[in-house]
Amino acid sequence: MTITDQLDREISLDHSPKRIISLVPSQTELLYDLGLDDNIVGITKFCVHPYHLKQTKTIVGGTKNIKIEKIKALQPDIILCNKEENTKEIVELCEEIATVHVSDIYTLNDAKELIRQYGVLFSCRTRANSIIEKLDFKLNDFKLFIKDIAPKKVVYFIWRNPWIVAANDTFINHILELNKFINIYKNKERYPEVELKKIRLKGDPDLVFLSSEPYPFKEEHAFEIGRCTHHAKTVFVDGELFSWYGSRLLKSFEYFKKLHQRIL
Repeated sequence: MTITDQLDREISLDHSPKRIISLVPSQTELLYDLGLDDNIVGITKFCVHPYHLKQTKTIVGGTKNIKIEKIKALQPDIILCNKEENTKEIVELCEEIATVHVSDIYTLNDAKELIRQYGVLFSCRTRANSIIEKLDFKLNDFKLFIKDIAPKKVVYFIWRNPWIVAANDTFINHILELNKFINIYKNKERYPEVELKKIRLKGDPDLVFLSSEPYPFKEEHAFEIGRCTHHAKTVFVDGELFSWYGSRLLKSFEYFKKLHQRIL
């Protein structure tokens, strides 16, 4: 079997991989929902869904700091990585141990393509197609919901000290656009550091989103930001439902409906 991953790297395998290590939390959850629980042998400490996996699988480090000897000892057939979550050095180290598949996700179409690729790789096409069909149904339903909702200017914070936002060329920005949220930092790339005091000059947002991950924002941070905006409403949002691109997307669109109802 030969497959091309999302970095256009050709992967050749004699058989469908049976021992899988996932270095990406959203992809770990996707594997479980594809019925591959018994095939998962290693995960990261950030792979929190489903919760029981942390008790039943070997933790091989984080997404940016792996324990290479633990990975070797698990004798994986394949290691699953992501261009954004894992470093080039991690991918290269893993390639010395086993076949490596790297995802690269910017849009929902990219996410669906990853699900399709996993369906082929792990001989679970029926489950993969089912997830994609459900996702398409929920997306179409959401598009009907959102069509008459007026756009709003937003800023989406992921970190403090320094203040870092999600900007252009990110999956988060793609999801914001689907919600008719106009990112005031869409002219910047990826995850830029920004000056809090210049928020008004950069676009004076209607809404300030504080993501639940990776930084644990609190009320005092909302107050700190609020002093630098004109009239923005600060909203704590579920970062997983904005940034996880696996099967968790099936929960995202109902959440977005409720979010819009909250901010009316």
